[in-house]
Amino acid sequence: MNAKTGRAKKNYEDINRRLRALSLPFFLHTWEEERMPKAGKLYRNRQLVELSAMAYEYQTGKKYAESIQKLYEDRASLDPVLKHEIEEAKRNTDKLAKVPKEEYLAFQNAVLEAYPKFVEAKNSGSFAPVKPYLGAILAFKRKYAVWEETEELKGYDILLDEFERGMTAEKYDAFFSLVKGELVPFLKQVLAAQKSVHPAFSERVFPAAKQKAFCEYLGGVMLFDKNKTRMGESEHPYTNNNGNCDVRITNHYYERDLASAIFSAIHEMGHALYELQVSDDLQDTMSGGGASMAMHESQSRFFENIVGRSRPFWERHFPVLKEIFREELPDVTLDDFLHYINHVSAGFVRTEADELTYPLHVLIRYEIEKEMMAGRVTEENVEAVWNAKYKEYLGVDVPNAGLGVAQDMHWYSGELGYFPTYALGSAYAAQMLAAMKRDFDVDAAMGEGTIAAIAAWLKERVHQYGASKSPAEIFEGACGAPFDAHYYVNYLKEKYAALNGIAL
Repeated sequence: MNAKTGRAKKNYEDINRRLRALSLPFFLHTWEEERMPKAGKLYRNRQLVELSAMAYEYQTGKKYAESIQKLYEDRASLDPVLKHEIEEAKRNTDKLAKVPKEEYLAFQNAVLEAYPKFVEAKNSGSFAPVKPYLGAILAFKRKYAVWEETEELKGYDILLDEFERGMTAEKYDAFFSLVKGELVPFLKQVLAAQKSVHPAFSERVFPAAKQKAFCEYLGGVMLFDKNKTRMGESEHPYTNNNGNCDVRITNHYYERDLASAIFSAIHEMGHALYELQVSDDLQDTMSGGGASMAMHESQSRFFENIVGRSRPFWERHFPVLKEIFREELPDVTLDDFLHYINHVSAGFVRTEADELTYPLHVLIRYEIEKEMMAGRVTEENVEAVWNAKYKEYLGVDVPNAGLGVAQDMHWYSGELGYFPTYALGSAYAAQMLAAMKRDFDVDAAMGEGTIAAIAAWLKERVHQYGASKSPAEIFEGACGAPFDAHYYVNYLKEKYAALNGIAL
């Protein structure tokens, strides 16, 4: 590395150190959002917008741009991690420079103000509190697509590419076409064949304190290291982290729904495990953390569904559940419980959906997002469009916005383009399972006291690399082949056919 490149590297690293420091208040803000005094939010938001302005100025400043440009020109001489990072930094800073500062900060403020309104809308069942904020967010996203348009990417594809590099509406259309074509007719077979759920799960109350106790137990199973993690509560469960030694998740507890908190905990601990297992060598770089949202969702969905809804897992852990809920589950067997957690039904809420109907929930959001970006769906008609699609695809009448258009926080956090990665991540997970099975007995590993054997495989093949390689490179390295959605379709059909006595 010559002297000029060396100086550019030092300048780049100096500014990144400041950018990482500026990200800390946002990490803490997310954790405190539902704990802080409501009266303090307006002042807090003004401070966070000022911090956003500082980050914007660093990222669009001449010194940073020149250092990235020099390193980009000399990228052939860089080590592989820095080379990949510089290519990403060049792409991202070039994009940010196209966004006017005043527009960028207005968007940051709209997102900050939208979250408590989302919570209000979800809890009240009325879309009205958050409706104007969605309008402001959509207006920004449509302008953003114009600013960022290239020969290769236009419109909604710009947003999709940001959450999973290389994915476009054309590719997602093909993916969802396969999933819908294969699973919708199969879903009808399952609904006709499956038995009813034990009445205990719909008729009894499961105290929140006991649910929390069992989720604490699951933390030990899921290697949720108490020295590096915290578990809190929020309206919408999430995972956030500041490096690989401070990883925090949240959950919610519904006393009439035993499964909700259990599988939210396992899902978020899957995200957390990914962050906990990123290599220490990447912590002072911009490559620490998951490679993409679809890669992240592959980990959370792998543990939530493939591990967490399996017989071997519950053969080991159901006795603990029974002991904690001995008054509520005295007459419930392991088979009753497995049927309950794998029962298929058309419902309203994505995060509570079974594996078979889950991709349809995501498909609905994907189709609406495409129409939002085209301007055909706005804040004025989105609720009606949402309700119509739920009737068409799942045959249900949405009773209110809390169970409908205001159930997920993503749009109100400005994250259009995120939802499709949930289905894509689920499909990634199925192909990872097939690769994992070639190396060791996965069923036996699921039945052990912890998920250590599975975690070790994932650390070696996926987690340790953080974002130091492209998602496709990490995925293909782990699975030995490019992504193929047929693994997902086959996994679901084989699993639910076996559970319900259906011949394929």
